[in-house]
Amino acid sequence: MARPPFKPFQPHGQGGPRIHEIPLRLIIPNLITVLAICAGLSGIRMAFEGRFQTAVVLVLIAALLDGIDGRIARALKASSKFGAEMDSLADIVNFGVAPALVLYAYLLDVAGSPGWIAALLFAIACGLRLARFNVLLGDEERPAWQADYFVGVPAPAGAALVMLPAYLGFLGVESSRIFAFASSAYTILIAILLISRVPVFSGKKFGVRVRRDLVLPLILGVVAYVLLLAAYPWYTLTASVLAYLVFLPLSAAAYARTARKEAEHSAAAVVPPEV
Repeated sequence: MARPPFKPFQPHGQGGPRIHEIPLRLIIPNLITVLAICAGLSGIRMAFEGRFQTAVVLVLIAALLDGIDGRIARALKASSKFGAEMDSLADIVNFGVAPALVLYAYLLDVAGSPGWIAALLFAIACGLRLARFNVLLGDEERPAWQADYFVGVPAPAGAALVMLPAYLGFLGVESSRIFAFASSAYTILIAILLISRVPVFSGKKFGVRVRRDLVLPLILGVVAYVLLLAAYPWYTLTASVLAYLVFLPLSAAAYARTARKEAEHSAAAVVPPEV
């Protein structure tokens, strides 16, 4: 009998048991990632059609969804290698390409080639930032306390920050050539912050438990912010961006203080006590 030219297909590589049903909780994070991609690409389409406010909202929704899908996967214990790879591919679209193209279609094209260069630099910087983030995840030599800080501005925050010229435009700032050049310079600044070594507090330690006396103020604050965002979206987003930019040097100062204390503690532990 002739030997078949190809090996028989094994659904799981080594002939493992066929899985007929997949739990719904394993699908939810991937579904959120796909919806984020759809929102980002739809935002690009809205920008090309001149519906810029809708485009910006869709880009922000894409950044929000893409920023929480990993957290939801960990909360549901539905993390998978497939989901991680898919999320990495979606990040560059939602945090880099979509904001850059929407901002270029809205304003940066008025500056001509410098505006396009700024948009390209932002998208490339976002890709570099994401690649560095994935590398740092496997760095086991990094001190534990440094896990509370991002290295550089995180990509989701960068996507929201870079849209500041659009927020200002929606508030009535004229889309003049001078404003377009200034926005191009601002876009390059955000790109530099993405790939910089500026330590940015991540707030992860606040994401597990909340003190009992802070529960009600926290709920009230979140509700107030959401209401302000719904009633005065562009004012609220502009204020949020400015507050985040002010927060960056404060975060770097806190990192420096912590690093100094850790260095002093390590030095005290190494030096033997005097007899």
